[in-house]
Amino acid sequence: MPTTTMVHIRLNDEIKMQATEALEAMGLTVSDAVRAFLTRVAVEKRMPFALRVPNADTRAAMAEADEIVQARGARFGQGQELFDALDEKNRTS
Repeated sequence: MPTTTMVHIRLNDEIKMQATEALEAMGLTVSDAVRAFLTRVAVEKRMPFALRVPNADTRAAMAEADEIVQARGARFGQGQELFDALDEKNRTS
């Protein structure tokens, strides 16, 4: 049996919870996802996705989103509320 080792990371609790939920929906654990990610890095010798510097518009949108989060001024408390509002807008347009 191959020898294994532990990897410890620091992660925001909210990100961990959201990632755990998303991965569970895919039938995966966080450990499964990290193992798959690191395996691809080892095999391909590169990040398995593109890393880019955001442009000015994207940076502005990210700053605006951060301000909304800090102010707790999101218009929707749940994702379904957003989808319902979008559906309503489409029906009246």
